[in-house]
Amino acid sequence: KQDNGINYLIYVNGQNPVDESWEKMIAPHLVTCTNHFEGDNTEYVLEKQTYEQFEKLRAALLEEGIRIELDSATRTIAKQQAIIDEFTAKFGAEYARKYAARPGYSEHHTGLALDTALVIDGKYICDNDEMMAQKEINEVIWSKLADYGFILRYPGKNGGLFESWHYRYVGSPEIAHEIMDNGLTLDEYLAMKK
Repeated sequence: KQDNGINYLIYVNGQNPVDESWEKMIAPHLVTCTNHFEGDNTEYVLEKQTYEQFEKLRAALLEEGIRIELDSATRTIAKQQAIIDEFTAKFGAEYARKYAARPGYSEHHTGLALDTALVIDGKYICDNDEMMAQKEINEVIWSKLADYGFILRYPGKNGGLFESWHYRYVGSPEIAHEIMDNGLTLDEYLAMKK
C-alpha cells in the first residue's frame, strides 16, 4: 500500500472479485475528469493519481502526434451489468460472456483501469477492431505506458483476450517497467512476488 492507503496492485479478474470494502475505501480518492475532444462532455471517474499520470501520458503522446482520450474508466457494478445487458441484446449471451466481465469482477470497479480511444484526423475511434488495427500507433503508446505507471493489462497471453486499449495503473513506473519490460501479465507478476 502507498502512503494514501491504496493498494495499486489490487488483483481483480474473472476469478477474483473486487473486495466489498474497496468501494468505500477508494471513494475519497476518486476524481471526475473529462476528455479534451470537442463536443464530448462525458464525465469519467478515476483514482486521483491514476488520472494525473494518465494526463502526463496523454501529453507525452501528443508530442509524438498521437492523441488518446478516455473511453471508459471507473464503472459501478450496475454499469457493468448494463454493459452485459447491452452486449447480450446486440450480440448474444455468448459474446457478452466472452467480452464483458461479470459485475463485481471487472478491474473498472477499482478506479485504476481505463479504456482509451484514439483521435485520428479529427475522428474519435473507439471500435475494438479499429483500435487493434492501429498497430504502429499502439506500439508507440505501449512503449510509453510504463514510464507513467501503466501496463497493458490484457496483452492476450495465456489464452486471455487481447485488449489493446485497456490500461491499468499499478502505482509506480518501477513496477510497471518490471511488468512490461519482462513481458509479464499482472497475474504473472503477482504470482512471482508471492
